[in-house]
Amino acid sequence: MKITDWKQQEIKQTPHKVDVRQLYDKTDAQAVHILLQPGEQLKPHITPVDVFFFILEGTPSVQIGNEISVVQENNLVESPKDIVHCLFNHSERQARILVVKTPKPISNARLL
Repeated sequence: MKITDWKQQEIKQTPHKVDVRQLYDKTDAQAVHILLQPGEQLKPHITPVDVFFFILEGTPSVQIGNEISVVQENNLVESPKDIVHCLFNHSERQARILVVKTPKPISNARLL
């Protein structure tokens, strides 16, 4: 059994300049943990694969296409491939999000 502690993973260097840590990286899927401090956000971008966001902690705002919603803990948000999406933390406490891409993308996301 392989157990991965997100806190022990290296922070990835991304254009978003936030705490992103790789948890799972296989052909069929990729999972990352994102920690957004108050005021932090991802840049709007488009991925070539389906993505879902599971809110572990906090209440981030999630943008999928033209819709933006504040999402509570323990909720999942789906984002179809080839549509703009983004995460914002406008709250006063940190937000932790599990992001799963399926299948694993073979090309990079396109920043807007």
